[in-house]
Amino acid sequence: MAIIITDECINCGACEPECPNTAIYEGADDWRYKDGTKIRGKVVLPSGEEVDADEAQTPISDEVYYIVPGKCTECKGFHDEPQCAAVCPVDCCILDDNHVESEETLLNRQAFLHNE
Repeated sequence: MAIIITDECINCGACEPECPNTAIYEGADDWRYKDGTKIRGKVVLPSGEEVDADEAQTPISDEVYYIVPGKCTECKGFHDEPQCAAVCPVDCCILDDNHVESEETLLNRQAFLHNE
């Protein structure tokens, strides 16, 4: 399951540097699959979708920090718990019921993003 940042976010930014996948972005900032990963150019994601990892993607939120579900691994393969949730002072980094995924899927994504 990916993590989501709720609209209770106070935009403190504590979560962003903690993400090992660079899946967290400030509201209104464009994001790229290549950010903080080893993937570059045109790639086929584990979901089967073909993307250009270098191409800017539309922000998921214009208001608060957000997490890109396709880059979130709940910190599997890096830490024992999601680091964004561990450092959030207002507990607005929560499990995203719209992106339920197995531990195997999350670990496969981590390996894909970091070419392991």
